[in-house]
Amino acid sequence: MSAHSVAPGAQQKRFAAYLDRLAQAAGHLDRVVPLKSYCTGLLLPGERKSVEAMAARLCPDNVRQTHQSLHHVVAHAPWRDEDILEAVRRYALPAMQKPGPIEAWIVDDTGLVKKGTHSVGVTRQYCGQVGKQENCRVAVSLSISTAEVSLPIAWRLYLPEVWTQDKRRRKTTGIPPEIRFQTKPEIALQQIRTALDREIPMAPVLADAAYGNDTGFRDGITELGLLYVMGIQSSVSVWKPGQTPLPKRKWKGIGRPTKLLRRDDKHAPVAVRELAMSLPSSAWKTVRWREGTRKPLRSRFAAVRVRAAHRDYWSSEPRPEEWLLIEWPKQEAEPTKYWLSTLPASTNLSDLVRLAKQRWIIERDYQELKQELGLGHYEGRGWRGFHHHATLCIAAYGFLVAERSRFSPSARAGQVDLPVPEMPLKFRPRGSPGTRGAA
Repeated sequence: MSAHSVAPGAQQKRFAAYLDRLAQAAGHLDRVVPLKSYCTGLLLPGERKSVEAMAARLCPDNVRQTHQSLHHVVAHAPWRDEDILEAVRRYALPAMQKPGPIEAWIVDDTGLVKKGTHSVGVTRQYCGQVGKQENCRVAVSLSISTAEVSLPIAWRLYLPEVWTQDKRRRKTTGIPPEIRFQTKPEIALQQIRTALDREIPMAPVLADAAYGNDTGFRDGITELGLLYVMGIQSSVSVWKPGQTPLPKRKWKGIGRPTKLLRRDDKHAPVAVRELAMSLPSSAWKTVRWREGTRKPLRSRFAAVRVRAAHRDYWSSEPRPEEWLLIEWPKQEAEPTKYWLSTLPASTNLSDLVRLAKQRWIIERDYQELKQELGLGHYEGRGWRGFHHHATLCIAAYGFLVAERSRFSPSARAGQVDLPVPEMPLKFRPRGSPGTRGAA
């Protein structure tokens, strides 16, 4: 029985209209059916969301032909990921904004464990999924978030330098000629510029210390006219509240006049950890920022106005004041987290904490994208297939986000009102438990 033969209910009609939008963005009639089928397969129940497994669920009577069709649309068809993601955003954003406005743009990256060395971007590097160095590939994403829901709107593979310099592997995996080595913060800044060009509602940018430690990244956000709340490490140096670098030296009429700021042994910046440890007990306040699964989440925080000090001895003007937010849970021996923020000086502590902690929401996105929508299940090795698969996973997730915002908070992959054909008896896709084939 075909996946599309049952008379559609209300949710099926909305999904069909949504797929029509995506198919139009894909730009070619030959891509319409397989692209719609691919998104449908991602939303059907099942542990494995590889091409082979989805083909068996979608069309158990004709698995081989369906497999070829799905594989072609994701691995070879030259549609633009940006166009599909734009269609997803235009559909989901109005529904997301009904309960409340966009509150943050969230920069993050996620690791996808992968064996071997031939799949595009795979090398031994830090993988957040397992919390250590691992053979994996890493992708950088930009998400938009309300207080309740979030949605990735940009996705790009981080290509390690060893890959950008390898002509043979570049050719084998189809890496476009214009792709050169970029750091993760550079990729994120490019995604943010594109979001501004697309006139997405502006909001403060949130990121963890992997991005916040990069002074150039923070400065780039400010130059684009955006505010930020970014994690930093305890070693980042700042001037104590009320302090600035020493002014330029007085010119004595000999040599070239200097314009650079100064510091010396008696007047120098401090690490944020040292500053935090020196704060009086009155500086620390208990703040609750949201409801947890079992109890409200709360901790102790302090916020002071400081100036970042990174290499300001090469500047003629001190950096502007910004917030240093510090978290020090009562049960810990020292502070555990630090943030720098350009939110206005009038921002109260609870609002500063709430926004700093808003980053948690994309962890939920990645968990669902990986566990229920098969983000890490793609078995191809090429640049195009990796990005196409991720784009269609995000497209499927975008429909769920819109459904939750408008109608059904419980909408999840496998629970959408879509007909589910019966799988072939004894079918076991590669990579599933109990099979020999590896993903």
